Amino acid sequence: MRLDKYLKISRIIKRRTVANEACDAGRVLVNGKIARASYDVKVGDVLELQLGARAVKAEVLSVSEYAKKEEAAGMYRILEEAV
Repeated sequence: MRLDKYLKISRIIKRRTVANEACDAGRVLVNGKIARASYDVKVGDVLELQLGARAVKAEVLSVSEYAKKEEAAGMYRILEEAV
């Protein structure tokens, strides 16, 4: 699944266009490397996002095309979060 789509479905970022812009600006790292929106997310990847003053580091636990609101939080595990 594309990185921008994963960020939206997992509800880490609310809108796919915002996720796409964050990737284009270089504010999203996957396994320590800057990732494009088209990066193919896999289970075990470590995502690092810089969203304004907020920094989030999360591990991908599952990848699915659709997730209900209750299931979305189970798609990843927060490793670090700084405000």
